[in-house]
Amino acid sequence: MIMTEKTRYKYKGKVLVAGATGRTGRWVVSRLRYYGVPVKVLTRSAEKAKALGDVEVVEGKIQNEEDVVKAVTGCTAVISALGSSEVFGDASPGEVDRDGVIRLVDQAAKAGVKHFGLVSSMAVTKWYHPLNLFAGVLSKKFEAEKHLRDVFGKDGRSYTIVRPGGLKDGEPLLHNLHVDQGDRLWSGWINRGDVAELLVVSLWTEKAKNKTFEVINEGEEEHRQDSLEPYYDKLAS
Repeated sequence: MIMTEKTRYKYKGKVLVAGATGRTGRWVVSRLRYYGVPVKVLTRSAEKAKALGDVEVVEGKIQNEEDVVKAVTGCTAVISALGSSEVFGDASPGEVDRDGVIRLVDQAAKAGVKHFGLVSSMAVTKWYHPLNLFAGVLSKKFEAEKHLRDVFGKDGRSYTIVRPGGLKDGEPLLHNLHVDQGDRLWSGWINRGDVAELLVVSLWTEKAKNKTFEVINEGEEEHRQDSLEPYYDKLAS
């Protein structure tokens, strides 16, 4: 996709990225900057955030309400790529994937944020899926999803929840994608760059508003995409 003045500056506000120094979060920041969108990040390590380039940094924890309030202030949208890294402690699925996201949703709404994008997971409604063996992470993500829909599905706010299959590093716009709804997919892979792209374009794609969907690569062969916005046309209202 070639950058033009038409594709740049499609979104005028500032976007907070939570989980920005994680593997998916870095792609989210990269795609926002590609489109010329001002970025703010909440990170435990300002040192790690230096690798993200020209972004506004709030050093803090998703577990700390004051840090979250500071992070969402002045932003019109939030994209959460938060993910737990340990079974117990303050980086567990309960603390991060559920409570952390819920805290972020609540404070974003109070701050006047208009749109909230969330990286969730395929199979979040399937408690018996093998991924849920990691401290019930899928169930925790599903609780956060429900809270986001309750809070941002009304009062002029909107949300987009992307439930990717297995994540691997890779550029966006290189593969045909398969989107589905109803949590019917069991397996499949997708590039982190595509997950990031879907959430970034949801900022200005009307048909992305208030949608929850699963997405994986349609196949292994590369097939260059001009845009991922048309995939939102395939989703039910």
